[in-house]
Amino acid sequence: MLRVSGDPPAPTSYASLDFNAPLSDVRATTIARVLAGTEPATVLDIGCGWGELLLRVVSATPAARGRGIDSDPAALDRGRANAASRGLADRVVFVEGPAPTEHEPADVVICIGADHAWGSQSDALAALHGFVRPGGQLLFGSGFWERPPSVDEAAILDMAPDSQPDLAGLVDLAIAAGYRPLFIETANRDEWERFESSYLADWERWLHRYGDEPEAAEIRAKADTHRNQWLRGYRHLLGFAYLTLGRLPARGAPT
Repeated sequence: MLRVSGDPPAPTSYASLDFNAPLSDVRATTIARVLAGTEPATVLDIGCGWGELLLRVVSATPAARGRGIDSDPAALDRGRANAASRGLADRVVFVEGPAPTEHEPADVVICIGADHAWGSQSDALAALHGFVRPGGQLLFGSGFWERPPSVDEAAILDMAPDSQPDLAGLVDLAIAAGYRPLFIETANRDEWERFESSYLADWERWLHRYGDEPEAAEIRAKADTHRNQWLRGYRHLLGFAYLTLGRLPARGAPT
């Protein structure tokens, strides 16, 4: 084991992740291209983290301006640094705060893994509807059950069996909220394994370097607990969908 002198730094968070979701670079590039295809002028990302997908959509749309909202200041700083390094600092702003209750409608809205801010998926889809201009697009990333879970299986995720639907039910919720599904995609096994392994990698690399330090036992326990929950719990149970949804244009209005 590699040992170093001095007090160890705290483990980093999310440093090994490109996206805080089971999302590959290839899929992200394709989604960004689809969202940019209508040449949006405004892009809003709620629960943006460091806003990697937001930056890709804005980069692919020279006239677009983007706004990312999140409650994690460290993630927002990472987003600002990435925007500056790509020459997008004048077109993308990152704002610290909770999910808004109202906002100027945008041409494209992104919400990946942040639906819990409104409670249920239905509540999130209803709230987000007001943030998307008529004729605009919403990218909604959220979980679903790959198969019906038992009470004990759902409890691993601090959920109940009826707390989310299957994939078809999730699409039905979107349609009921006033959208039409343009693309329906789900994270594959490779994306899930890369995501979970990368999430754990920050802890594991820290342990590889500082595994004999007093605080290592707590970090090791956190990593082992999460890994067991994944591999022995939700690995074949929890799915994640990326729904590209179109908000229906107002009747008689141009799209």
